[in-house]
Amino acid sequence: MSIETTPASTPDPEWERFVAGFADKADSPLLQKTPDVPVNRPDLLGDMPLTPEWARTSTGWRARAAVGKVNSVRAFRRWVRRQGGEHGHGAQLFRGMRRTFLWIQGTEGVQVATARREVQQAQADYKTAKWGHDKRLIPGPEKNKRRVAMEKAFAGSVTAMGKYTSAQKDARTRRMARGALAAAAVAVPEGAGIYLIGGTGGVIATGSALLALALIGRRTMGGELYDDHDVKFGDTLKLTDSMLNKVYRDAKVIGADEVVELLTPCTLTADGKAWEVTLDLPSGTPLKKALTAKTGVASALGVKVQQLHQAPGDREGRLQMRVSLHLPFTGKPTPGPLLAVDCVNLWLAIPMGVNLRGQGVSTSWVERSGLFGGEPGAGKSAAANDLLLAAALDPTLALYLCDGKAGADITPFEQIAAMYDTDGDPERLLEILEHIWTVEIPRRRALAKEHGSRKLTAEMAAKDPRVNLAVLLVDEWSSYGAAADRKVREELERLLRLIVQQGRALGIITLCATQKPDADSVPSGIRDILSIRWAMRCLTPQASDTILGQGYAAAGHNAQDILKSQRGVGIYMDGEGAEPELTRGYYYDDDEVNLILGRAFELRARAGTLPARAVSLADQLRALDDGDAWVLAVLLDAFDAHAGDDGARFEWLPGAVLIEALTTAGFPLSADSLGRLVVRTNDEKAKRMWDGNRAAGYPRSRVLATVRDRFGLGE
Repeated sequence: MSIETTPASTPDPEWERFVAGFADKADSPLLQKTPDVPVNRPDLLGDMPLTPEWARTSTGWRARAAVGKVNSVRAFRRWVRRQGGEHGHGAQLFRGMRRTFLWIQGTEGVQVATARREVQQAQADYKTAKWGHDKRLIPGPEKNKRRVAMEKAFAGSVTAMGKYTSAQKDARTRRMARGALAAAAVAVPEGAGIYLIGGTGGVIATGSALLALALIGRRTMGGELYDDHDVKFGDTLKLTDSMLNKVYRDAKVIGADEVVELLTPCTLTADGKAWEVTLDLPSGTPLKKALTAKTGVASALGVKVQQLHQAPGDREGRLQMRVSLHLPFTGKPTPGPLLAVDCVNLWLAIPMGVNLRGQGVSTSWVERSGLFGGEPGAGKSAAANDLLLAAALDPTLALYLCDGKAGADITPFEQIAAMYDTDGDPERLLEILEHIWTVEIPRRRALAKEHGSRKLTAEMAAKDPRVNLAVLLVDEWSSYGAAADRKVREELERLLRLIVQQGRALGIITLCATQKPDADSVPSGIRDILSIRWAMRCLTPQASDTILGQGYAAAGHNAQDILKSQRGVGIYMDGEGAEPELTRGYYYDDDEVNLILGRAFELRARAGTLPARAVSLADQLRALDDGDAWVLAVLLDAFDAHAGDDGARFEWLPGAVLIEALTTAGFPLSADSLGRLVVRTNDEKAKRMWDGNRAAGYPRSRVLATVRDRFGLGE
């Protein structure tokens, strides 16, 4: 039976169609390479299949060259250490020479030794028979019998000696032949090399002979090869398929006869900082088994547990592994992107940090709330600043800031915050929460109803300037709870829970932060409804689970594994259903914070959204560059400059006092001119506020009414 085959030189129509179809797909916009996400595109007709495209670029070559340089240095050091053991090349060369000598000697020595033993035994038998024959007092028949035995022993001795001589000759011939062959294997290449190339050829031939002897002696006396020894990622900085199987077997994730199935090759990432691979565990092996064995897997790889990152794939049993060449997030933090931003729209996603792959992590906080936690010094305040600074650059947004530990973290935000507490006063926190619950939420609910919706959206904000977001920060709830009595504490908890539950749809973003993650820091009834979690370094797995949720530490997401040198690093969970990811928040030092907040102040001043205390009404009037506005500003300053013994500001001043203040400020107005600008009053109650002086004057409320009527401004 004959089988038709297509000659190699003949075009294959099926293959051509397949390649053409792939080329069409490769041009699809969905497969185009982007600056942030390298694309792995197989080269079906080339000699580098399964090689990422970035590897053939200048960046890829530099990354691979850097890793190759490190591998070369480490390989040389391993070679030096290896020379002192039985796997050293000197030991291999000695074993090769010994084994070659044993081969030349051969096994004929056994036959020679056996023949020699037979000769010795035959000679002993002959001596015994001869001694028995030589006795004189033995009768004739017995003596004849012993003579026959002696002659037989002599013949056996002669035969054994012949066999021995033959065995020696045969062994000598064979050994000489093998010796000549071994010598020829060395001498012929040596002579040919010297004849053809000269001294260099002799050196090459000698090196080849030594290499051959080393290969012969590669296996130890115990039968082990150097490749059989443990080769770990930490030693080679290279991840291989066989290494993965050994790693998961050593970590007791898979059985000795099981293998993992690689869906992608083990490839170096585009930045040259890690190796990545996607794999399927053997059928029936739960993914949790691999995630919980993180310490064992890291040990088998020969790296610190912080260098290993395992994440679930798109289905059960599928695992995405990333092994960093060096400890991640220990260098200089990435500059914050808000430094180069003029303003922010918090209705859109904002930058929060950088993940292990060096990609920016952005989060939409609309209809979200968050819980940030970690031990002191872990970077919690810097992480909270990522949200607060972005919120500050949105001039339409209102900030409500409360710091229970009475620190200075939110002090720079005071000038733009609608309400704040930096003293850890539970009464002040109660006032802020009551304002949000009784003023903000009803106002926002009415706006949503006016727009015919159940919630506030970015589309509404684009049409209606009254629709805006608000951020409520409550830092160190436990400090507030410890300073408040039971009734106040219960009321605080009730209001905060209501604000988190109902405020999210009305544009109120709540962020709770704590340095001591436990049930007392943030009540469990509130903690469970905070969707975005960021667990900085914690002292115990239980503290990590307090932030992320029960069971995450056992599943491999344990903030206790974060090192102290990894400041600002935490396990970040972006909303409901998102997989936790190790992320480093952007860091802004004090000067950068002041720079951003100065820009935020200017934005809000131009938009007219600064709190009244931030810019006094008098300053707002001066900014109008109007003569009457300046006069009214001086009048307001005069009212602010006068106060009673108890510190209370006077609400009525005589006209003479006001005219004197105007003259001092460079606006000499007459009583009639002042009267035309501000309606005077003779209200007896108001007059009595000026120490019994009965002179006609003006109440502050009248000045404020004039400001409102003339310029539309008010406190």
